[in-house]
Amino acid sequence: MRRRLAGTVACGAAALLTSCLPYADFTLPKPEGPRRDVRPRVEALAEPVLLRGAAGDFDAVDALNPSLVRRDGQWFNFYSGFDGKTWHTALATSSDGLRWTKQGKVLSPGAATWEGGYIAANGTALYFRGEFYYWYQAGTPPRIGLARSQDGRTWRKEAGPVVPFGPRGAWDERATADPYVIQARDWLYLYYLGEDRARRQRLGLARSRDGVRWEKLRGSPVLGLGGAGTFDENGLGEPAVWQASGWWWMLYTGRDRAEYRRLGAARSLDGVHWERVGESAVFAGTAHWMEKVVCDPHVEPGEQGAFRLWFGGGSVAHPAENVAGAIGYATLELMPTDLPARQ
Repeated sequence: MRRRLAGTVACGAAALLTSCLPYADFTLPKPEGPRRDVRPRVEALAEPVLLRGAAGDFDAVDALNPSLVRRDGQWFNFYSGFDGKTWHTALATSSDGLRWTKQGKVLSPGAATWEGGYIAANGTALYFRGEFYYWYQAGTPPRIGLARSQDGRTWRKEAGPVVPFGPRGAWDERATADPYVIQARDWLYLYYLGEDRARRQRLGLARSRDGVRWEKLRGSPVLGLGGAGTFDENGLGEPAVWQASGWWWMLYTGRDRAEYRRLGAARSLDGVHWERVGESAVFAGTAHWMEKVVCDPHVEPGEQGAFRLWFGGGSVAHPAENVAGAIGYATLELMPTDLPARQ
């Protein structure tokens, strides 16, 4: 989901809650396995696997942004629920990733803190150093915070955002949002949305050893807007990154001029320099409940070389919310393509 964005705080004038992050030049480790010329193909179930709640529930308006962690034979799904006023993070659990039991909301915005009262959701979860780590966005305009938990239900938050705005004139001067964190060797890598003063929303990268202290890639953004008339000309967000077939892969949400949202794909040899896999979306809504919005991808390894994909879907075009959102499931395979491999 793209968040409502307004206002700006330049790095030198930011509140005492945060300060500028250091910048560095880096790449991700070389992806594993032989390089193959492949392209993602997505096949989704016709119906959602997790529905929004009943009238009056915290997720009655939208249920979106699945972020999954598998522990002790069980899937923990930290998803975002919207009641028409406030976004919360909720937990659902499952043994197979298809049939879910809602456990209720587990994280809400602190109105008297830097978060404000609108959102503490739209996050990414990882089991790291014996705990659940959950990076989420909060505030208006948004920044990225961190919460940690032993059981996925009771959380303790960092006092302030861990990924603040960039300095004046930066590509992420007005917002940092839509976090997606992966672990590769000794580093955590964060792909996220940044917005500049021209309100362009693009994707960039940061890294950390502990999940709290981050350094931003000096060369961000790593993926920019599509050309005129494309599915992603109006904004990018919600990246999901993994490695397979000798490449780093990214699914991301692209927004067109009508605010329809679809998933695009890109690939990279170093996690920094990305090339789109074609100019068209690789996954658009195929059923009424997701005909105008497909967003929030989360990718996990599956069986026999395939991958499992959970995503948000909606039947109402809107850049942020009120899309009648629900969570769907698909399989993702990397199929041969005539796209030339980069040497």
